Amino acid sequence: MRVTLPAQDRVLLSCPVRVPADAARAGEGYWQLTPEDGSPAALAQVVEEDSGRVLLWVVDWLPRGRDRTYEVTPLPQGEAEGAKGVELRPGSEGAVEVSINGAHLTTYHYGSDVARPYFYPLVGPYNSSLTRHFPMREDVEGESHDHPHHRSLWVAHGDVNGVDNWSEGKGHGRVVARGEPRLTAGLVLGVLQAENDWLTADGTKVCEESRRVTFYASGRGVRVADFEIRFRASEGEVRFGDTKEGGILSLRVAGTMKGKSAGVITTATGGRGEAEAWGKRAAWCDYSGLVAGDLVGVAIFDHPSNFRHP
Repeated sequence: MRVTLPAQDRVLLSCPVRVPADAARAGEGYWQLTPEDGSPAALAQVVEEDSGRVLLWVVDWLPRGRDRTYEVTPLPQGEAEGAKGVELRPGSEGAVEVSINGAHLTTYHYGSDVARPYFYPLVGPYNSSLTRHFPMREDVEGESHDHPHHRSLWVAHGDVNGVDNWSEGKGHGRVVARGEPRLTAGLVLGVLQAENDWLTADGTKVCEESRRVTFYASGRGVRVADFEIRFRASEGEVRFGDTKEGGILSLRVAGTMKGKSAGVITTATGGRGEAEAWGKRAAWCDYSGLVAGDLVGVAIFDHPSNFRHP
């Protein structure tokens, strides 16, 4: 059985790719994809998605304009045993530990003691966090202690029916987990699924949110995660107001990555620096700089199907 990945108009780097599983005649479990061009073999996993069953793998590297054909064979049972891939394990109460190929990537914090769930730390390829430690830790020398609601990587909005579900100041709203997240581990990908309620300060529900985060076992020092966030107007009309605290998916970089520390913001439109990025629409935004002496970067991409993309 063969599968061909058509040529793209861009370079593919640690890029998740999926094809309908029925078209590939793939069964359950894991498969090995051996490229005919002599590139390293890839591991594929059959997963259930809204569109149906798909065969999914991560393309390590594919130059622009070049296609690639794979020979698809079942992965021998012995080769799957002992492999790590993406692991999601309950940690302390209200926390889930996420590891990729045995290395800690992040921890999802969703307990009743937090204003809204967040991911901290966000470990990069050199084993240092790309996000600020404060307010989770206050003992890191040189870190600023402003904006204590900037908790590493989080989902929030500053005006939901007039409710401030961004800050942690007086009268702020809350995002509360409805039960425990559902966790699915795998050699190619792992999935965290959570149901949350967005509340006012007095606990009145404003709306519901479903959160699905897919982590991929990618290589080349790249970490890849897909965030799918869906809101339901379960209590009546919901309006997301026009506010600068409207990131939905938001990230506070490590202090040494900030623009004042020679860090660089770059957008898909060619904007560089905060003045050219702030409030501007773009398909993606990248923030790069030094952490513990190593050059690292983190980027957020807006999915083309999103409302008012980009």
